[in-house]
Amino acid sequence: MSNRNNAQNKQAARERLRAERERQAKKDKTRRQLIVGAAVVGVLAITAGVVVAVTKMNDGTSDHWKAASEKTLVKPANTTGENGNEIVIGQKNAKETLTIFEDPRCPMCSDFEQSVGSTVRQDMKDGRFKVRYVMVNFLDRQLTGDGSKNAVSALGAALNVSTDAFLDFKEALYSKKNHPNERDDAFADDQHLIDIAQQVPALKGNTKFETSVKDHVYDRWALEMGKLFGKNGVNGTPTLLHGDKQLTVEGPNGPVPPATKELYDGVMDKEFGPRKK
Repeated sequence: MSNRNNAQNKQAARERLRAERERQAKKDKTRRQLIVGAAVVGVLAITAGVVVAVTKMNDGTSDHWKAASEKTLVKPANTTGENGNEIVIGQKNAKETLTIFEDPRCPMCSDFEQSVGSTVRQDMKDGRFKVRYVMVNFLDRQLTGDGSKNAVSALGAALNVSTDAFLDFKEALYSKKNHPNERDDAFADDQHLIDIAQQVPALKGNTKFETSVKDHVYDRWALEMGKLFGKNGVNGTPTLLHGDKQLTVEGPNGPVPPATKELYDGVMDKEFGPRKK
């Protein structure tokens, strides 16, 4: 074979090898695209499944409370106001009213109740002021869930028994023993609320109370209470108001509610005068 033919053959072989490599590269690229495409489809399918599952879960929750918003309003006993949103407790001859906004899931409300709650109740008993309690549910929107709304509904069932039952049940919900992390939607469980209520003498074994909780008798009322959040500039809990004035102390990051007994006493002495001895 001549050198010329040999060179031509080698060139032809190189061309065939190059062409084969190009074809193989295209096949590999196509195969990778198919694999990636299938994986993407799989992920999308899984994601879609999760979205559907979450949507269904949220739909179920929102459907319940949407239905509750359309039910006939049932007001607990011991309330006043158009929608039963006035819970005022204390001596009738008390001239002043302290308004307290609280959310059942709120950790600062729990701290407030544990450190100051008994003092507030004593001030009510002594006639220093009446207290209007406004139980809201904004943390359900911020953290997702139904625990605040459900707990307010159960508090309505307690209030229907008596004002003392309401206060005792609220104290039990906020206690160190019973209050969950705010991200834990434990209060969405009816039976859990009923179990906590067994620590309250007036509610222990109280079938009317338990039936009201299980039947969600006061759900619409709880939603009406929740609408009061944002009124008078209230955008957090606990918030204490005397008229339209927020009662606060200066904290490291700005004004905060007086959530310890010492701070509470200082603010109340300034606002309502010293306690009568």
